[in-house]
Amino acid sequence: MQFFDKLLYAIERNQSLLYVTLDPDLDEVVIGQNGQDHDRLLEQVWERLDYIIEQTADLVCAYKPILGFYRALGTLGLELLKRTLKKIPPEIPVILDAKHSDVHTSTVFAKMVFEQWQVDAVTLTPLAGMDHVAPFLVYPDKAVFIQCTNANASAAALQEFPDRNRPFYLHLVQEAKNWGTPEQLGLKAGVAKLDILANIRQAAPERLILLQEGVTENFALPDILAAGLDAQGEGLLIPVPPEITEESGQNISESVKELRDLVNQERQRIVQKSPACNLWLPDVLPSVSHPHQDLILQLYDLGCIIFGDHVQASGAVFPYYIDLRIIISKPQIFHQILSAYSEILETLEFDRIAGIPYGSLPTATGLSLRLHHPMIYPRKEVKAHGTQRVIEGYYQPGEKVVVVDDILITGKSVMQGAEKLQISGLKVEDIVVFIDHEKGVKDKLKENGYQSHAVLTISEIAETLHQAGRIDDSQFELF
Repeated sequence: MQFFDKLLYAIERNQSLLYVTLDPDLDEVVIGQNGQDHDRLLEQVWERLDYIIEQTADLVCAYKPILGFYRALGTLGLELLKRTLKKIPPEIPVILDAKHSDVHTSTVFAKMVFEQWQVDAVTLTPLAGMDHVAPFLVYPDKAVFIQCTNANASAAALQEFPDRNRPFYLHLVQEAKNWGTPEQLGLKAGVAKLDILANIRQAAPERLILLQEGVTENFALPDILAAGLDAQGEGLLIPVPPEITEESGQNISESVKELRDLVNQERQRIVQKSPACNLWLPDVLPSVSHPHQDLILQLYDLGCIIFGDHVQASGAVFPYYIDLRIIISKPQIFHQILSAYSEILETLEFDRIAGIPYGSLPTATGLSLRLHHPMIYPRKEVKAHGTQRVIEGYYQPGEKVVVVDDILITGKSVMQGAEKLQISGLKVEDIVVFIDHEKGVKDKLKENGYQSHAVLTISEIAETLHQAGRIDDSQFELF
């Protein structure tokens, strides 16, 4: 299972954005080494880690062992790490906090942590650039977290260079977004000021942010969540404070549950509030980006958006062409696209999902599985043999169907499909597409009784690509 999916399942199953840091108490080990043999010392340190996992396994979404603490114990520490990884339930992802920074050992280190140790994600210090990160990204089911900020006071001299309005850490965030998809590459942030967290979230609206320890002790929980959550009230992994895991008895599970519930209550409150409720921040923030900026840039980089005269299905000639069929071979991006569709579908009422052959059938299938709504589809051509059905799949007349398609240019194919559904006794009110070419088809659909919804418009795509420097002025004008 891919890291991102595994994490989502753990978040949903345990209803939690919390993670627990797992590290041996080095002071306890050093004191205890006098006169103690290897096995006795190992059991002494392991007892505490084992208890923490037992107490929190149904309350957190991830565990984060800090590699440096285990390395400090030599062979004892590596044995302890191996035992820790084995103890963690397989359904909960493990983020190894390695802070690896050496480009020369990146390939062998990636092989060790992902193949031998079987962790799900690893943290990296990325100043060596893409060459350092690339060996970790060849594992499609794993993920990396790029350390973009630290909370210690002296780090500001480097992170906020040359000044707070143009800080280096935001340049690092923007650069890292080009290295991997949001499912494979997240951001790790230690924050001395909450405006740093808010800046990172605004610069990377679709990235997962792993908060470094200390944040919950230094700032109020509502302020942390307001600054770091994404538009859906997610995208933020929050550390359980060490004072909780250092407790004894049943207080660990009780305290973690209390914190989890507080986080969920605050998440719900923030999501229900209007966008105007965001924190006021005195610093100049980076320019506002499209909420699906990452997705748009990835589509362009994959070659889904190409230039040159191309004949469309309608016969019209456009100076560019959008080919979304590539995405079915790119699970990470396909996952993002399904999420974007789902945001719209979850606001609608319907009994079944219908895809328009052939381009949107994979999307309709994915949405059916994700939203737990049955799928049907109108045939493009009726078979001359067999059942000769117009509609494939089980349905009852009178049910309401939402139609999904990929690109809205003339609306001909989607309206033909909707008409077949209605002739078969089904109700169609809503049509959801990924891209609207803004050729006036939305009004045409409305005249025919359909309400159309689009994840993206062609102008939003053009503006995002232009702002990001992917296309020049002459290409921008073609849209």
